[in-house]
Amino acid sequence: MFSDLREFLSALEERGWLRRVSDPLSPELEIPEVLRRVMYGGGPAVLFESVRGFPGWRVAGNLFGSLDRVKLALGVERLEDVGRRLVEPFAAPPPLSLLDKFKAAAGLFELGRYAPRVVRGGPVREVVEEPNLLSIPAFKSWPGDAGRYITYGVLVTRDVRGVYNLGVYRIQILGEREAVVHAQIHKRAADLFGSTRGCVDAAIVVGGDPAFLLSGMMPTPYPLDEYLFAGVLRGGGLEVTKGVATDLHIPARAEAVVEGCVDVGDLRREGPFGDHYGVYDRGGLYPVFKAKALLRREDPIYYGTVVGRPPLEDAYMGKAVERVFLPVLQFLMPEVVDLNLPMYGLFQGVAIVSIRKRYPGQGKKVMFALWGLGHMLSLTKVVVVVDHDVDVHDLNEVVFAIAQRVDPQRDVVVVQGAHVDVLDTGSPVPGYGSKLGIDATRKLPEEYGGMPWPEEVAPDPGVAARVEEVVRRLLGR
Repeated sequence: MFSDLREFLSALEERGWLRRVSDPLSPELEIPEVLRRVMYGGGPAVLFESVRGFPGWRVAGNLFGSLDRVKLALGVERLEDVGRRLVEPFAAPPPLSLLDKFKAAAGLFELGRYAPRVVRGGPVREVVEEPNLLSIPAFKSWPGDAGRYITYGVLVTRDVRGVYNLGVYRIQILGEREAVVHAQIHKRAADLFGSTRGCVDAAIVVGGDPAFLLSGMMPTPYPLDEYLFAGVLRGGGLEVTKGVATDLHIPARAEAVVEGCVDVGDLRREGPFGDHYGVYDRGGLYPVFKAKALLRREDPIYYGTVVGRPPLEDAYMGKAVERVFLPVLQFLMPEVVDLNLPMYGLFQGVAIVSIRKRYPGQGKKVMFALWGLGHMLSLTKVVVVVDHDVDVHDLNEVVFAIAQRVDPQRDVVVVQGAHVDVLDTGSPVPGYGSKLGIDATRKLPEEYGGMPWPEEVAPDPGVAARVEEVVRRLLGR
């Protein structure tokens, strides 16, 4: 595991996956434009060493712009292995013998090693000063953006039960000590803000170890503590230290942390902001973060991302979510075989899931179950369910299944008056619209007028073997 952002950058550079830029560039439009074009071109991670107007800072970007880089960040060959760490202690049969009970206890102890470790001090406290949000090289990504945004700050909050939330929300800087936090209504932070009065302790973390950064955008279900989940992602507990202006614990090896509070009663207009739907988001009224202290390293590195039409860096993060949470989904619904959240499906836009179908109506059961899965998939607008032998990552196979197996009246479900992504440009009311489900599985007799599903064509094995050599010659193989 990587202890901080710098170790990860070194590992990327050793593999030739990071390039340095010494040209003086501004975080207003220039650096975002470079990053966007590098992302669209499938290019490397980038470290900007001369940030115009922000002496002492460097800027890193496109760190997670490929699945290979995400796997390196999490220290795994298969991203599904991360999700298995979550479910394995609970997936085993109940312990009956004394030996089984010892094994079960060992499994829970293993989970405990992912808990955060409190340390005194840390590199993040090399400099402690009066806050000035304007001193951070936050991006203005598009010409029509309302201002400069911290696009990948991890907002740390804690509820009354002591459960930590780590969330990535775009944060529009208003001035030296104020910023607007775009915590959408369906997110965990918004739930906390909506149930609290006054100013809620919060910290904005800029730069950290890569697993911590990725944990901030994972749809972790409540009440799972997200510091614990960050430990699961990184394969070991995260080092945290007590803040200087709040009662929160903050990552000890972060690049910079702005401590303060979110005033839930002070709502300001946020936006417009060019988002991953490829348009300027409508924005809205959101609570204001009020800074109290700035902690940072002596030579901090700002990590930021840019969003727009896919596939940009966030598209690969979305694929990471898909792979990490597949074992969790299979734990909750054993019939699930695979899941695809297509990059051009915009995270919550489209989900394709394959199942081992055993009974009539199971396709619809699965789509409604997905819509009921809290933060994980409940915002998904379109769900397509296919059989186990359909490769959900091959859209041609999926389209064939829809064309061959779907009767619109029987197999298409439209759910009106449903909650949807606040950013969804298709719905006329932010956060409120409709959903579409398509059951593209083969139909059982009960679903097919009492008839068996038609037999699928297949060649005669003997004939295929006899003509194999002829076919090879014709195809030049």
